Order: sequence, then C-alpha cells, then structure tokens
Amino acid sequence: MAENNSADNKPQGFPKRRPNPSGNGFQGWLVIGLVIALISIFFLSRTHILPKVNQSQYEQMVMGKEVAKLAILKGKDVVEITLKKEFLDKYRSELSEQPSAVVNQNGGPHFEKEITSGDSFVEELNELQKDIPRGERVHATSEERYGLMEFLLGPGFFILFFVAIYFMFFRMGGAGGPGGQIFNIGRSKATLFDGDGKVKITFNDVAGLDEAKEEIQEIVEFLKNPKKFTDLGGKIPKGALLVGPPGTGKTLLAKAVAGEAAVPFFSLSGSDFVEMFVGVGAARVRDLFKQAKEKAPCIIFIDEIDAVGRSRGRGGMPGSNDERENTLNSLLVEMDGFATDSGIIIMAATNRPDVLDSALLRPGRFDRQISVDKPDIIGREAIFKVHLKPLKLAADIDAKELASQTPGFAGAEIANVCNEAALIAARRGKTAVDMKDFQEAMDRVIGGLEKKNKLISPEEKKIVAYHEAGHAIAGWFLEHANPLVKVTIVPRGIAALGYAQYLPKEQFLYRTEQLIDEMCVTLGGRVAEDIIFGKISTGAQNDLERITKLAYSMVTVYGMNEKLGNVSFVDSKGGGEYTFNKPYSEETAREIDEEARAIIASAYVRTKALLTDKKDKLEILAQELLVKEVLFQSDLERLVGPRPFEQLTTYQEYTRGEDKKAADLVKANEEAEAAALIVATELAAKS
Repeated sequence: MAENNSADNKPQGFPKRRPNPSGNGFQGWLVIGLVIALISIFFLSRTHILPKVNQSQYEQMVMGKEVAKLAILKGKDVVEITLKKEFLDKYRSELSEQPSAVVNQNGGPHFEKEITSGDSFVEELNELQKDIPRGERVHATSEERYGLMEFLLGPGFFILFFVAIYFMFFRMGGAGGPGGQIFNIGRSKATLFDGDGKVKITFNDVAGLDEAKEEIQEIVEFLKNPKKFTDLGGKIPKGALLVGPPGTGKTLLAKAVAGEAAVPFFSLSGSDFVEMFVGVGAARVRDLFKQAKEKAPCIIFIDEIDAVGRSRGRGGMPGSNDERENTLNSLLVEMDGFATDSGIIIMAATNRPDVLDSALLRPGRFDRQISVDKPDIIGREAIFKVHLKPLKLAADIDAKELASQTPGFAGAEIANVCNEAALIAARRGKTAVDMKDFQEAMDRVIGGLEKKNKLISPEEKKIVAYHEAGHAIAGWFLEHANPLVKVTIVPRGIAALGYAQYLPKEQFLYRTEQLIDEMCVTLGGRVAEDIIFGKISTGAQNDLERITKLAYSMVTVYGMNEKLGNVSFVDSKGGGEYTFNKPYSEETAREIDEEARAIIASAYVRTKALLTDKKDKLEILAQELLVKEVLFQSDLERLVGPRPFEQLTTYQEYTRGEDKKAADLVKANEEAEAAALIVATELAAKS
C-alpha cells in the first residue's frame, strides 16, 4: 500500500474545500447581537423603575415649589416627577435606593406617582396650586413614551425571541451543510465525490496489494462496461468488504476506486450513523440510500463499518431498545431487502471482521470479502519504490534491501520510515538520504525515540549488556532461531534499555521445535543475568509476557502438548468475546497451568545449559557491547565465529531466486541462439 504525492507535496485524494454557503460567521454575530439585546432588555427592565411617592409627599413637593416638571404618560396612568436641581440633596437617600434615579438624578425624572386619570390629576393640581402665583406654578404635560426601551419591553422582545429561535433551529447548521441542522438531523453525512470534487488517486498509486486491486478493479470495470459481463449472464456484485490490519491500505483502495470509477462515490464512516437520538441512525441510512438511488449507478463506501455493524444481541440489556441494532437492521434491509434497487455497490472496510453480524457478511449483501494483509517482501519493495520517488536518495539505497529489513511492516509504517529518514537527513544537513538514515528511521519506528540524555548507572548498563548478549548468543547457536540483524544497548522508547533485532523468515506455519527455539531466545536475557550475576532483574518483564503467551498458546490453541492432546479452546471467529465461562473444567485449567509452566521450565533449563557452555563468548559479546553499544551480524561473526547453521532469510531466498531466473533466462537465450545457428547452417548446406 502506498500513496504517491505530487511534486509540490500537496495532499491528494480529497476535494478542495469550498466556501461555506451557510454563512455561519454572519449567523454567529447575529446570535451574539440577539444575546446582547436580550441582556439589555433584562437590565433596562430592571433599571426603568422610579421611586414612588404617595399623595402627601407629592403635595409637599408641589407646595414647596420643588417640582420642575410633571409628565403624564398616556395609557399608563402614571405621572413622572422631575425635581429642581437645588432640591436633589434633600431626597438623596431615597434616590440612592434606585439605580435609575441615581443615573438620571441630574436630568430626571426622579419619582413617579400613580393616578386615576390625566384629567382628574390636572384638576387636582390646579386646585392644589390655587394659592401659588401663576408664574411660579408647575404645569402637567401629556407625553407618549414609545422609544427603543418601550419597544424592547413590548413587542420587540417577542420579535427578537422568535428571530433567535428561527436562526438557532432552522439556520444554524452544524459542520457546513443541512445534515447538521437540528430539523435535518436525519440527513446522511456522506461526502459525495463527483464532478469537480473527484478524487485524483488511481490504482497506479496503490502498490503491494495486487490481489486486492484485481478484485476491486473488476467491480470498477463492471460499472464502466457492464455489457461485457451481463452478456454472459453475470450480475454485478452488490458489496465488497475490505478486511485487514490497520495501516494496510483499505481506505487508500477505496480512494483509488473513487478516482478510477466514472460514477458518483459516497464516502462516510460507520460512526456517522451513530447518534444519541432514537431513530436518527436508521433515518440516516434511509436518506443515504435515497440519495444513492437518485445517483445510481454509484458506489457507497463505509469506513470502519464495525461501529454500526456489530453482532446483534451482544452486550445489550434484556428488553432494551438498542439504537445501534435499529441502525443495523435498517442497513441490512436497504442492502438486500424486499424492494432493493440495483445499481448501488456497497464497499466497506474494517479491521475487526470477527465482531460483525453474520447477516451483514452473507452473499447478497457483501458478496466478496477482500483480504488486505500486510505485504510480503515483494509487496514491501513495491511500496518502498512508491514512497522513495519524492525523496532525494543516495546511490546506496536499494528498495529490495529496505524491504528485507522491514518484515511485518504495513504500508503506513513504510511511509513513516521513509518520512523519518528524510527528516533525519535534513536535520543533519545532508543533501541526500542515505542507508544510515533509513537504519535510524527503522530503529525509531521499531524501538521508539532514542533517549540520548537518559542517565543509566554503570551497573545497570552492565546488566543490560549481558541481558542483550544473552539474547544474541542464544539466537546465534539455536538452529531454528531467526537470524540476528543487530543488538544494541542504546535506550529507546518509554522503558526499553536495549533490544536485539532479528530478521524473521516470512512463513505461515511453525513447528513445535521452532516455537521452542524462539522461547529459548526470548529467555536468553534472563538466563544470562542468572549465570553472570547470580541474580535477576525486572528487565525481562516483556520477555516473560511473550513466553507466557506463547506457552499457553501451544497448550490451548495449537494442540502442541502430549498430555492435553489435540484440543483448542479458542473460538477463532470471536464468538467467545462476551462469554464469562471457560470452555473447560477447573481440573483442565489446572493441567493447562502445569503444562505451560513445564514448557517454560524446560526451555529455561535448555537455555541455561547453552549459555553456560558458551559463557566465554557471552563475556566477549557483552564487553564489546559496553564499548560500542551497537553490534551487527558481521560483528558477531568476527567475535564468536560464523553461525553453525545455514538458514536463508527471505531476502536471500528472494535474491537467489532472482539470480536463478536471470541465469535461466541467459541459458535459454544461449540455447535459442545455438538452435538458430544450427538451422541457419543446415539451410546454407542445402542451398
């Protein structure tokens, strides 16, 4: 799996981001303005309260000539009293109780008085001031108050309220598009690749997945030229499920299909169906297929389908209504229900096929399950060639050699190695990326970041050196152990103080003696500490985890134990994920524990006998490690002699096979030339 980037390093495979037509920026400012307006209404309604006066206080103010203005408010039966400035201090204590009166104490109004009607108030005012000279009397005026404050306190409040509700519920869509709006929550979130938004990745950008590409290409070819298949009575596959570990290129294959197919392509994730509201997931499934039918023929790609396609009935409470199950039921009906229309191909990807519902996997829904495994050495070489194209490489770089040193790497990890190597070379000011940069990049991906400043005491460093030397010596002198690449005591990662790297042969079947030898190599570090120091440390924690898991697998999974026999207690289809009872009795469990301990103990005794016999070589290797910190296979040959067992690595077998093919081709050409020469000689003799 690989992805070829263009020369300007712009990411490919995604449509250009279009401007958001929903105007979320404007709507955001509008909502902020509405909030400020509502808060202002609240405070204005609080501050528009004046101190009230009774009849006697009012009469004292008028008779004392303290009033500057009287305003009768129409329709409110209230009169506002504005005092003269020279009398404000007299009522300072009463005015201070009301914030509005304090703010308006200079301009007024300052008090208010309730009245029955305007006419009666004027008559009472005239009667009250009959003894006051006309030039000193205060007169009442009628005023109509309908300003901004009155508008906000009246119909304006309801207008602003309904405008806010409209924009929040109808206009404020989530994440650009109607699918995120509150009243469109049942709309599908699928991204449509069609026309200008077409993906630019093609099958030429995908490497190392030849078998999977062949299966996928046939589906694309069917969409492009269906008559070629229908003339023979064939039907287009309804669905293809891409299954494989993370990083192997399932999503990249889907992008290539989107780039190659001349039909609309809907892409979404399984989690896009999941929602806390009841019925939303099923509604989105129906809306997705409704859109797809309008665009048919088309392809729907669902990434991480296990988010919605888990087996029904697992983990749910009895009698409960599981929203995820409703969504899955809707998906099953749409994929192959009673009224299913043709012209829609479903593609999905997952790295957990064991948890998927069996109804989802049957033919008619997913007709093909395409395995996208980690690439072999040939596939890794092809992937390296794709990712090496944009790099400036030194002359010593060989994609075949890099592929041989990265067994078990997925396409994403290979891409990471190439990128890390380029970064390391740039950090050191190099003009080209050489093999040393790639070696360090592999170390970083395998073991983690090098801890250059990590303080290790000389005693701990010595323990680590003998520990790693024990691994190396055990692997060097055991026949079925993997060939050693290098051993180092440079701290890396979170807790790794050193590690030994091997080059395993790529195989699918392992015999009992191979597993035992692997267990002995893993125990070599703990055994070396026991032999040299007479004590053991916590440095073998990871080793013990591996051998314990391996021993129990030999007994309970692979049937490699004489006492328990040919039995396996593991459901390879994952049916036992939610079971709480072991599929064997307590007596069998005790026997399993005893046999696993016996296997580990036997391997420990065997390893201890080997390292005791090779103790001098163990000392030589450990002392050299303390000096150089990193030793390679050539260093071991120099220090302890050549390996007594000849075991070809996958890379050696691959290169020898290539050499044999080349030699056979040369021999065939020579034989053809000799035959042609004989025929020419015979023709010349006849003539």
